[in-house]
Amino acid sequence: MKQRYYQLFILIVVLVIGATVITFTENKPILGREIRTHLGLDLEGGVQALLEADLPADTPVSAESMSTARVIVENRVNGLLGVGEATVQQAGERRILVELPGEQDPEAALATLKETGLLEFVDMGSTPLQPGTVIQTDFEQGGVISQTTTISQTDSVTATAQVWHTVMTGAALKNVQVTADQTGQPEVAFQLTDEGARIFADYTSQNVGKYLAIVLDKRIISVPRVNSPITQGSGVIQGQFTQQEANQLAVQLRYGSLPIPLKVVETRTVGPTLGQDSLRKSLIAGAIGLSIVVLFMALYYRVPGILADVALVTYALLSFALFKLIPVTLTLPGIAGFVLSIGMAVDANVLIFERLKEELREGKTLRQAIDLGWRRAWPSIRDSNFSTLITCAILFWFGSAFGASIVKGFAVTLALGVIVSMFTAIVATRTYLHIVLDNIKQSEKPEWFGI
Repeated sequence: MKQRYYQLFILIVVLVIGATVITFTENKPILGREIRTHLGLDLEGGVQALLEADLPADTPVSAESMSTARVIVENRVNGLLGVGEATVQQAGERRILVELPGEQDPEAALATLKETGLLEFVDMGSTPLQPGTVIQTDFEQGGVISQTTTISQTDSVTATAQVWHTVMTGAALKNVQVTADQTGQPEVAFQLTDEGARIFADYTSQNVGKYLAIVLDKRIISVPRVNSPITQGSGVIQGQFTQQEANQLAVQLRYGSLPIPLKVVETRTVGPTLGQDSLRKSLIAGAIGLSIVVLFMALYYRVPGILADVALVTYALLSFALFKLIPVTLTLPGIAGFVLSIGMAVDANVLIFERLKEELREGKTLRQAIDLGWRRAWPSIRDSNFSTLITCAILFWFGSAFGASIVKGFAVTLALGVIVSMFTAIVATRTYLHIVLDNIKQSEKPEWFGI
């Protein structure tokens, strides 16, 4: 039996060492993965926005369209802004909630996210229009590539009245990246799929000397002239872009166009100073609370209480390491959930120690008292913790369904904290008790056990 607890003790020590390294490592790679603390909007500052389908209220929006739009918005966030801890989730049937911690230019970010990003290659015939002109095309959202490859000359009429023919769309692109021309001007280079390359080659072969407009969201970016057939399946988009505009366009094309138009209906900006102040106060409050708990356990339960405090430190290290590994985005409600889970860990120890004291008073040996105390306290610990986990699952579902990220953050940290606390209270504390107290006769020093 002793051998088993020594093996458990070695396992716990290894876990604690690993957790300590992870907890105190910031912005450095471990096993090829960058480890850092992810802070939420309320702690780091940033912008929160609510995007809504820009359609009439009586127009139904399919769940598939909203789900696709959410994925595209999330890809744009990660691809352009590099905000790994951003929150992008569906909020109801027609809305998407976006949180961008640390974002310094919210207006530009939201403009990139809400734009449809529909790229079209439009036949201009012999009469090109000026870049910036808004036109109408015959492409309906939901198609991919024009089925007509032989294009007739387009009549010269006003842009507002004419419906222009779309040769193909951005769905035919398979690789998009920002490059620069010979003068250093940013441009967007692209490669086409096999089908797109075939259509592009057919069109340019039949329309040498004509104009092909590159159109984004019905606005002309540029109108290059087809000087010769383009058969290599690649090209560039030029439009006097700044570097930021080129990056935005590349991201929109890389991740596809939105299936439905979106509009911003609500925004909220949190300054980084306010977030840092909230974090500082939260850490102070948590440190004070933890110190009081540690002091109480040591004074009231004596040696078992001190060992429980060691288990509590083990719990804190394992929890923080887990938060950074997953990673969990820490918010103020999330920190509150973590602090609450500390109480759950202490509660389990209290139940075990009270049972242990009862067994000692009845004359049991210390080894017997530890095992019996744990066995009799386990049903209460199990039921209370599983009840909390069920509540966390309900809160997480509520937060996901209604876009309440605050509730979600609380549920995640509380659930993880409860799971870790069950390990430390049931495994770590019991192991520490056996390792330290097995050779002590409680009859000689009953005050060591609070008896």
